[in-house]
Amino acid sequence: MRHHFPICERQVYLNACSQGALSDQVREAYGAYLRDWEERGAPWEYWVELSERARAAFADLINATPDEVAVTTSVSAGVSAVLSAFQPGKRDTFVTSDFEFPTVGQIAHAQELRGARVVHVGEQDGMLSLAGFDAAIDERTALVAVTHVCYRNGSRTELEGIVELAHAQGVPVLVDAYQAAGAVPIDVRALNVDFLATGTVKYLLGSAGLGFLYARADQIERWTPTQTGWFADEDIFAMDIDDYSPSPTARRFEAGTPPVPNIYAGLAGMGILASVGVDRVEQHVRALTAHLDHGLDELGASIVTPRDPSARGPMTAIRSTDEHALVEALAAEGIIISSRDGNVRVSPHVYNSLGDIDALLDGLREHRALLR
Repeated sequence: MRHHFPICERQVYLNACSQGALSDQVREAYGAYLRDWEERGAPWEYWVELSERARAAFADLINATPDEVAVTTSVSAGVSAVLSAFQPGKRDTFVTSDFEFPTVGQIAHAQELRGARVVHVGEQDGMLSLAGFDAAIDERTALVAVTHVCYRNGSRTELEGIVELAHAQGVPVLVDAYQAAGAVPIDVRALNVDFLATGTVKYLLGSAGLGFLYARADQIERWTPTQTGWFADEDIFAMDIDDYSPSPTARRFEAGTPPVPNIYAGLAGMGILASVGVDRVEQHVRALTAHLDHGLDELGASIVTPRDPSARGPMTAIRSTDEHALVEALAAEGIIISSRDGNVRVSPHVYNSLGDIDALLDGLREHRALLR
């Protein structure tokens, strides 16, 4: 797949956790959007059909049905739609963790303005423990919101155990899968999660501006969003301004006009993954990661990410004395990674090679003083 990603000819690009590399298919998809707009004018029926294709493609990726998938503009939009259905009562608490991306915590805490309480589960040795969730989930819990893979250190949450704990208390679980979808196989049936949100800007190889929200069929009509829009209506072409009739499908969590240009790109990115298989992507990334770990050990670097493959996602976090300086120093040599929380983050994808990892290790060896 490497030849489809022109950046790989110029740089060592290991930053999929921030933005997947641009493929020629995605570039062409944006060209197709502009041609369709220019030649057809306003082909809204066709654009709605493309949105349905994107819905179905993502459903296939996670073993869901299209009616269980909402097409959104971001994880923030999907999570906000779900939490907008919150009604204070006996169950007034959102349980989340200290490993969440800011959007999830901020949306949860915004519900405090409507009477909600928010409880954070802390980390233990760089992981989220089941004991922490067991202590936090009780009869007051309305929803558990938890990350699949932590954006700060790359640790992978034991979702099955958390879901079991939550469901034993009758509590639904929402998973933020942005740092996993596209690089880690996801089967929502096997995980038994109630909601799952992600987007296309990272490992799904699309662009910013397109997200998806999975809502399990038996959960959909239990949640009536107050954050809504005309594409969430039962009949989007009824143009009815006199009532609120949300769709009986997951489309009720959508809002206004879909992000048409980004849907073109999202379909192209997901098409690449479908042609390879996410399971093969995971195997490839694990091989690259094992090679990276070995080289980092030889350098005496401190790897923050758990070593157990089952406890880590596609990203490896490495402790640095000055992560920003290290990212800049490597970028000057054409090696692109990112930083968070005192660490540099290395996130390979399907287009990376062992040669890319060796180039990174050479760069880290040269700047060893910036490794903690």
